[in-house]
Amino acid sequence: MPEPVADTPPQEHPHPHAATLRRLEQSSGTLAAAAIARMDAQLPWYRAMPPENRSWIGLVAQAGIAAFTEWFRHPETPQAISTDVFGTAPRELTRAITLRQTVEMVRTTIEVMEAAIDEVAAPGDESALREALLVYAREIAFATAQVYAQAAEARGAWDARLESLVVNAVLSGEADEGALSRAAALGWNSPSHVSVVLGTAPNGDSELTVEAIRRAARHAKVQVLTGVLGDRLVVIVGGSENPLQAAKSLIGPFAPGPVVAGPVVADLLAATKSAQAAAAGLKACAAWPDAPRPVLADDLLPERAMAGDPAAREQLVEEIYRPLEEAGSALLETLSVYLEQASSLEGAARMLFVHPNTVRYRLRRVTDVTGWSPSDVRSAFTLRIALILGRLADTE
Repeated sequence: MPEPVADTPPQEHPHPHAATLRRLEQSSGTLAAAAIARMDAQLPWYRAMPPENRSWIGLVAQAGIAAFTEWFRHPETPQAISTDVFGTAPRELTRAITLRQTVEMVRTTIEVMEAAIDEVAAPGDESALREALLVYAREIAFATAQVYAQAAEARGAWDARLESLVVNAVLSGEADEGALSRAAALGWNSPSHVSVVLGTAPNGDSELTVEAIRRAARHAKVQVLTGVLGDRLVVIVGGSENPLQAAKSLIGPFAPGPVVAGPVVADLLAATKSAQAAAAGLKACAAWPDAPRPVLADDLLPERAMAGDPAAREQLVEEIYRPLEEAGSALLETLSVYLEQASSLEGAARMLFVHPNTVRYRLRRVTDVTGWSPSDVRSAFTLRIALILGRLADTE
């Protein structure tokens, strides 16, 4: 019987540009050094970087040239260029250098390699190497964009979580130094005037709503921390002394329905007070169907008080009833009679046995003391509720 024939390993086909490939492998270190030298000479931001970051950039340049060599060896094999090149540097490098700087780094490295084609390529291979480098440059450009897009998505997701933590802390009354640190990481630079705006969130993608709020904030030149919590859209506004004006500038992304702006407070740590007032106002808006949109939480004090908001009751007593009480009994008595007489000057004058001009003068004093005008229907309603609550407080 014939002896079995031993299996022979398949013969590898020689690379069509084997000589150029060998010369490319031998020149990779020199090319990387030349790329680093050119960056140092032409890119001021590279020279200004700390040594650690410069060393990482050097590794990226070396990895890029090595990846091109491997790609030139097997151009038909799909290569994960982003992993090969940018995987050598830590993820933090995308924060240390911008996308523009990375493009400049890649362009400089490609220019060095392109300038060395005639020297590196074997005779007759210059065109093939140049074409390969052009294709590789396109791939590395796409890989660069992918790396920064992924980094931006990761940062965006992380920032959204941080922002949600800050907004939740403010609404729940748990804002502390930790919330301040998180807000600072999001670019909040501790403005001196802060208010909270609440309303209904629109249906659909909450990220689009949040981005719309940010665009409106940039146009209004205010700072915001915002988020969608359940069916509520919450906006913490910084840098505006006028909460109603700030709310008007941001109202576009809110769904139909009431939008309430809390009072201005000193800083983010005190923003819970503004948020609680806005939340109580949003709840009480049903009692004032004709309320303007947006509306200040303080304009809803009577509705909030009747809805059981203790802060509103205290504010009405302390800011209206007590000052009138301290100003003298004549103001309280005149206001009470005027309101009981359906806001009639003559009727109040008859009941008080004084001249109508005396009633008129005392009502102006009421306005000066409280900031609320008895002749205005809405203000008169607020003053009446304040009188009722003040009298009840005196009996406790």
